[in-house]
Amino acid sequence: MNTALLIIDVQNALCSGEEECFDSQRIIRTISDLGARARAAGRTVILIQHEEPEGALTHGAAGWQLAAGLSTAADDLRVRKTTPDAFYQTDLQPLLQARGIDRLVICGLQTDYCVNATVRQAHALGYDVVLAADAHSTVDNGSMAAEQIIANHNNRLGRLSSAVSRIDVMPAAEIRL
Repeated sequence: MNTALLIIDVQNALCSGEEECFDSQRIIRTISDLGARARAAGRTVILIQHEEPEGALTHGAAGWQLAAGLSTAADDLRVRKTTPDAFYQTDLQPLLQARGIDRLVICGLQTDYCVNATVRQAHALGYDVVLAADAHSTVDNGSMAAEQIIANHNNRLGRLSSAVSRIDVMPAAEIRL
């Protein structure tokens, strides 16, 4: 299988201040390590950045920038998106197809929004998906604590399967690249 690593929305606005995701500094370290392993294995690394017309995630704003501490490389690919689904109206699918990629390792922010939507869409499109169980995060939502949301999504997404693709959920250190 030809694998790519998708790093979703690890941006300043979600890693500091009011909207800081749970345990964001550990998440950044885990994702940076996963990225280094992917690059060492010759895998494609794609940095996905969410943007909105106004506010902290406006394209080019300080909050839109990749989070301090996230390790990147000059040849990492970048995709800008405006909805939770990283495939919707972006060039992600053509980038993957051009490289013959059929397996995606997914990590990033936020579990219950962009990570969830992208994992589900990747699965629907026929990609085998590995969700890095300890490399995604979110914020409390008023009903559930962030830790509960993360555990819930690891459990639910790990139960999805189809005749053409699968979703595996495992700690980043156990993911084979």
